[in-house]
Amino acid sequence: MTKKQRAQVVMQELEKLYPEVPVPLQHKDAFTLLVAVALSAQTTDKKVNEITPHLFAAADTPQKMALLQVEEIRYLIRQIGLTNQKAKNLKRMAELLVENHNGVVPQTFEELEALPGVGHKTASVVMSQAFGFPAFPVDTHIHRLMKQWKLTEGKNVVQTENDAKKLFPKSTWNKLHLQIIFYGREYSPARGNSEKDFLTKMLFV
Repeated sequence: MTKKQRAQVVMQELEKLYPEVPVPLQHKDAFTLLVAVALSAQTTDKKVNEITPHLFAAADTPQKMALLQVEEIRYLIRQIGLTNQKAKNLKRMAELLVENHNGVVPQTFEELEALPGVGHKTASVVMSQAFGFPAFPVDTHIHRLMKQWKLTEGKNVVQTENDAKKLFPKSTWNKLHLQIIFYGREYSPARGNSEKDFLTKMLFV
């Protein structure tokens, strides 16, 4: 199978498995999604979903978040990793949204990535899932599976993202990146039994 053929099989099989893909992080608008994705760095979506109800009860808008003290934010997110830095980032992010964007989450990569704690992957998730712009956020699951399926020789997530965008039609990006994440968690965990990973077997019979 060529790389293009393998990409086609991946799309077809994932569409059968996951015709509907909810965003794994609980949120109600662009700001709460931005916060949840920023918090998800080096921790699980499950853990983020456990703490965000308490955080959003206290501050679900940039205006409210900006009014909290860093110590208050740190306490509310204390169960996840990198708490100190994330608390500082959330407060400063909220302040900048209020100061520079009238409390509205901007809809460009440049403006999002200028916010504290917002890297390219976080910006990509917000652009695709909150605003519907074509984007292909690459996390560790996607990076690993794209290499496993020999769809990239990517040494890093930047190269993997570029390869994914060349292989898959733009119209599929926003859904497909979630489908790959769901597949990785269910059928091909980084540490675990690969017996369930039928797709890798299918591609290399």
